[in-house]
Formats: sequence, C-alpha cells, structure tokens
Amino acid sequence: MVLYPNTPAHPPPVDREVQPGEPAKPRRSCRVALAHDWLVVYRGGEAVLDAIARCVLAEGHTVSRVYTMFDSGARLSPTLDALPRAVSSLNRWPARARRWLLPLYPLAVSGLSATLARDHQAEPIDLLISTSSAAVKGLKPPAGVPHVCYCHAPARYLWSQAESYGLGRGGGLRRLGLSAFGRRLRAWDRATAAHVTRFLANSTHIAAEIRRCYDRESAAVWPPVRTEFFGALPDVEVSKPCWLYAGALEPYKRVDIAIEAANRDGTPLEIVGEGSQASHLRSIAGPSVRFAGRVSDEQLRECYRLASLVLFPQLEDFGIVAVEAQAAGTPVLAFGAGGALDTVIEGRTGAFFREQTADSLLQAAKSAPPKCAAVSRACRDNARRFTETAFAASIRTHIAELLCERGVRSP
Repeated sequence: MVLYPNTPAHPPPVDREVQPGEPAKPRRSCRVALAHDWLVVYRGGEAVLDAIARCVLAEGHTVSRVYTMFDSGARLSPTLDALPRAVSSLNRWPARARRWLLPLYPLAVSGLSATLARDHQAEPIDLLISTSSAAVKGLKPPAGVPHVCYCHAPARYLWSQAESYGLGRGGGLRRLGLSAFGRRLRAWDRATAAHVTRFLANSTHIAAEIRRCYDRESAAVWPPVRTEFFGALPDVEVSKPCWLYAGALEPYKRVDIAIEAANRDGTPLEIVGEGSQASHLRSIAGPSVRFAGRVSDEQLRECYRLASLVLFPQLEDFGIVAVEAQAAGTPVLAFGAGGALDTVIEGRTGAFFREQTADSLLQAAKSAPPKCAAVSRACRDNARRFTETAFAASIRTHIAELLCERGVRSP
C-alpha cells in the first residue's frame, strides 16, 4: 500500500440543532473511513464523495483516510484534496489503464482491507463509508465496524453493460478478458456484498439493480444537485421550439437519436459536451444541429434557460442533467427508464418516450408540456426534491443510525 501523509487541517465542525425525528447525535467525535473506487477526475461520483466528506466533518467527526484503488494526484475539491489517502498497489500503473486491470481489482481491494485493519488496530475506526460503481464496495471493514455503501451502480462491466466495454479501441482484448474472468469477478462481487452493513442506492432503478445483483435491500438517497445555482436566474419566455442535449458524447448516451430527430423535424438542437463520438455525431448532423463543445457552468445554466426542451435519450442510473434542467425551469423529454423515472413527472415537468428511436422521441415531443410560466414553476418545484441540503440530511440520518447501532449514543 502507498500511504499519503496528513494534509491541511479539516474545516471546523458546524454546530447544529437536532431536528425532530432525527437520530440522537453520538456522544463523541468519531473516526470515519471513506472509500472510493478511484480518485482521477471530479465528476458526479466524486461530487457525492465530496458531499459525504463535508457531512462527516460538519458533524464534528474525523476522516481517518480515503481508501482508493487509483489516485492520479489530480486536484478534485478543497475538502477531498485535504484528506489523507491509502492507495492500492495497482496505483503503480497509470490511472488511464485501470479498465485493463479488472481481474486484479479483488487483489487491490483485499490489500486495502488489510491496510484498513492495520489502521483500525493503531487507532479504532467507528464507521466505513464507501461510494462505488466498481469494486471498492468489497472492502472488508474491521470486526464490529459498520460499512455503509453509497452505490451508484453494481459494477456495470459485470452486470449491465458488459457489451459496451468491448467497444472502441482495444475492445477485443477487454471482451476477451471479461469472457475469461467475468464469471469469477461476478461471484466475488456478489460475495463481498456481505461486507456491507447497509446499501444506499442513488435511485430506485439502482435499488432494483442491487436487489437483482446482490439480493440485498437498499434505501434510495438521491445524489446532491446544485439546484440553487441552476435555479438562480429568472425564467425565459421561449417563442419557438429549441432543443438541448447536455452531457458526454459517448455511445450509451444515444445522442444519435436526438440528432436524427432534429434532422427530420428541423427543430434547432444545441449539443453541449465532448466525447469519443464527437466526430461521428458531427458527420451525421444536419443544418439545425449546433455543437457547442465544453462550456462553463454559467454557460450551461444559460443553455438550460434558453431551451424549450432538454433531451435525455439515454438510460442513466440517476441523471443529474435532468434535474439541473428542471431547476432552470425547463421541461425534459427523457427515455422512460432508469433514473429519469425518479426525476421527471410525466405531463407536468416533461414527457417520456418508450423506445430509444427517433420515431418514439418525435412522437413523445408532441405531448411534452410546453415551456411556460406554470410549467417552469412545476419544474423548479420538482427539482427541490434533489437539493444538496436534502442529500446531507439523509446522509446524516444514516450515519447517526449506524453509529448508534454501534453503541455510540447520546447520554
């Protein structure tokens, strides 16, 4: 294991009154270990880890370390950058090679478990919190230490999207590796679910996946969305239809469906984002399609406000874009599966299409609620269910319950 030294002091805890119905606060400051698959770039998963770390620190607890398989050394956030880390032996390889090393993930997690056990022996740990969509949920906590896993998805390369890992450059070798090791890795992944005391799912869709893959129940805790930021500006009247897609330009995002629909209908479509399919998507786009590339958060907020409809053609575990769009007052036209079923209210804040085809999308667009003051208000009201404050309250409740079950109770 590679151990990183302690870094700058954590921010001071925030005093807060216990709310009615909230579990009693622990009687002492506790040591909490965090775990995350890899610390390479700041995206949705890292935003959740960051929010959890801030919750832990705000409650007056200490984060002992962040245990991770890979650490690229990239800056992530002030809170995460300040936390000490324990990194697996796989980190000797470049982080970009991590998907080639799938068969070694159990070995890496076993090594991290041994490090966690030594750290616990030196100074006891009260709680382990992992955030995972790959393997780190398999981390084994020391005896008597509860482990809560915030699961973004059971490992997609094993359970739901194995075929997509065989696409693109080097796909043949990855497909061969999954064919050779997939059954063994699935067995390990299912067995190590027993190391988790409580699963938290990022949507009801993922709760069903946890039940299917691990035969475990879970509580749905929606990820934190910056609804205040995206909802900070007033609504904009839209006189003509204009569509927006925002997100990565990757095969599973099905941006090709949005482009085909815009080509056939002639509706202006703005595409925000970059990815491996950018060149191909540009080659099939008609004159009504405009590519904006990567934009700032402020520019993205303006794109949401100016659109009459945000297209969401992909199957997502949760899908933060759909909530950001509604926070900005814009309805969403989504593929009717996955996390969108939690975030979009059909007929009020958007509409669903049932098949991932341009025909189905165009048909559903006819029934989508038109952007107006009433619809924008409904969208903003719906988005408030997914605030950072709501996420923090849920995480605090689960932490307090598990610590109390461990016997760390208020007098």
